[in-house]
Amino acid sequence: MSIKPKLLIVEDEASILRGLTDLFIFHGFEVDSEMDGKQGLETALQGHYHCVILDVMLPSMNGFEICNALRQHSQSQAILMLTAKNSEEDIINGLTLGADDYLAKPFSTSELVLRVKALVRRSGWSPEDSKLTICDQVEICTQSLTGQSFNQTVRYTRREVEILNYLSQQKAPVSRCELLREVWGYKSTDHIDTRTVDIHIAKLRKKIEPDPKAPKYLVTLRGEGYQLFGQVS
Repeated sequence: MSIKPKLLIVEDEASILRGLTDLFIFHGFEVDSEMDGKQGLETALQGHYHCVILDVMLPSMNGFEICNALRQHSQSQAILMLTAKNSEEDIINGLTLGADDYLAKPFSTSELVLRVKALVRRSGWSPEDSKLTICDQVEICTQSLTGQSFNQTVRYTRREVEILNYLSQQKAPVSRCELLREVWGYKSTDHIDTRTVDIHIAKLRKKIEPDPKAPKYLVTLRGEGYQLFGQVS
């Protein structure tokens, strides 16, 4: 089950790329990135992305060329272009070649996120409406982020549901670093504070455990990581 939309960012300025990647991971996207134009096109054609963000100026192949190639390959691929400040020519060129939307640099990050979310919705993506059953008395709807826990209605955050969903698919204990990579989307965890995982786990135990201090479903295995037990489905 995938409850994250997939996003590809093609941007050759490392600082901007890092910032955009962190921004969209924070907002619940699964993010891939490329800094080279030709590689960006190759990745876009292979990755089945819900939206592709293209900078105009890129090495080896510019954003207009990528946009044109993507549109020839698929009429439904959502594409947003980052254009030069107040460049009407860039805007017209991008839209003519098939871009769905554009944003001129410098841009508001909140506006960018709203634009991308709108494109993703129009592309037809929506999280699967399914239920995650931890035990007879704990059931969670992954789309509405609500559930029943010991006859109480409980609300979950998107991240909490993603954690439970990932753990439910694993047959072995999952380390903090693996959760940061697979759920949070960090490619490297060298400088990430793993306490953020512990905090989320503690909050989840308060919602799904009859006794959070003595967990029987979301268990810590010393030296190995976390594992979800019970009749998980």
